[in-house]
Amino acid sequence: MASETAQEITPDQLFQRAAALHQRGRIDLAITAYRKILQMAPGHVGGWGNLGVALRTKGDYEAAVVAYKRALEIVPGDPGITGNLGNALKDIDRLDEALAAHRSAAAALPDDFNIRYNHGIALREAARYEEALAELEAAIALKPDAPHPQWDRAIALLHLGRFEEGWAAYEARWKTGDLPERPKAVPRWQGEVFEGKRLLVFAEQGFGDSILTSRLIPLIKERAGEGSNAGRVILECKAPLQDLFSEIAGIDRMVEPGEAVGDYDLEVPIMSLPGVFNVSDDRLPPPAKLHIPDYARKKARVLLRQDDRFKVGIVWSGSVTFKGNRKRAVGVENFLPFAEVPGVDLYALQKGPRSGDLEAAGAGAVVTAIGEKLDSFAETAAVIEALDLVIMTDSSVAHLAGSLGRPIWNLLNKATYWLYRGEGETTPWYPSMKLFRQKDAGAWEPVFERVKDELAEAVAAKRAGNWPR
Repeated sequence: MASETAQEITPDQLFQRAAALHQRGRIDLAITAYRKILQMAPGHVGGWGNLGVALRTKGDYEAAVVAYKRALEIVPGDPGITGNLGNALKDIDRLDEALAAHRSAAAALPDDFNIRYNHGIALREAARYEEALAELEAAIALKPDAPHPQWDRAIALLHLGRFEEGWAAYEARWKTGDLPERPKAVPRWQGEVFEGKRLLVFAEQGFGDSILTSRLIPLIKERAGEGSNAGRVILECKAPLQDLFSEIAGIDRMVEPGEAVGDYDLEVPIMSLPGVFNVSDDRLPPPAKLHIPDYARKKARVLLRQDDRFKVGIVWSGSVTFKGNRKRAVGVENFLPFAEVPGVDLYALQKGPRSGDLEAAGAGAVVTAIGEKLDSFAETAAVIEALDLVIMTDSSVAHLAGSLGRPIWNLLNKATYWLYRGEGETTPWYPSMKLFRQKDAGAWEPVFERVKDELAEAVAAKRAGNWPR
């Protein structure tokens, strides 16, 4: 039988091939095939719709919006495509349009799980947490065993300060498949006295989460019993944190992930500790006592100029592997106007792939880059201790500065980490932290303008002997 030629393949046949490529994760090839379909048949609604999905997967959000709108020209009001359009609009911070699309889709198909779930996520991105919670609970009612809405419900509850419910719901994270399985099955510690036993506390998310919850480790030891038969606490955490945590009360031994631990009787994830101790804004221990070794302080003195200028550390991006980093991170060029304030010196504490942004922006001459010279959080802590102020978008360094009690201005996108709730300039978790919030999603310029004005006031306060305030 003669082989098919391109001319003999119908748009629907090519669509099936494109969809198969798409399903296998061959996104670029799928996009090429969808474009070919649309050249052959510009009115192919599936081609436009699936092209939008593929473009969004690739991160081409604006193009995805166009593709979805072209599909809706062919099938006006289609709720599935309208909901997908809402997702892409949310991605580019066109939240009013996104919410309108999701409302329309949910009104048309109120019993569709995906539509209700996506509506809930969009409401959360708009910092409308009560409404988000209602939509997420509607989605859960439609599909009770789906883990991701349960996890997102937990985050909404924490945003609303409903901590007891939130911590219980927070355990849904273990059902999502997003966290690695533990190497062996060991009973979970629930807060009971563990005299005569060994308890492994393990980190399971980012560095910042470990720093945040390290304040609860001393409370664990209070339930270990007394005397020679007291329970032992083993903390599993990554090497860059170990010097920093070495003097936290209640830790008997530290190990790195993957290191042989030996036998232990119980385990607890470090981010489950707030639930174990029923933590809330009103029941909140102070940050842990973090250790800064002498060698780290000596290194900080070498890295920082020893003068009386106002020294500001800056960080513009968290971990690039964190899926929400795109909205909380900014370009380093946003920070450069701070160097225009008389008396200010900027020091870049940025580490990782984004540390090269400074030279790429041509700013290496006006900002001193020291982040890649810091080999641990203890060394970063020593630098922060010697700075006058840290100004940054949210990441682990914010938790570090806040735990040290050093002045930290945390610049927040519209939908923040739950810790910072939905409004206000302060957080009880870190009394030395000031929060600068986006009023409108994606609108960073007013935030940076305000920070620059307040930075000038801070410099004047130091000259007058009133800094830190």
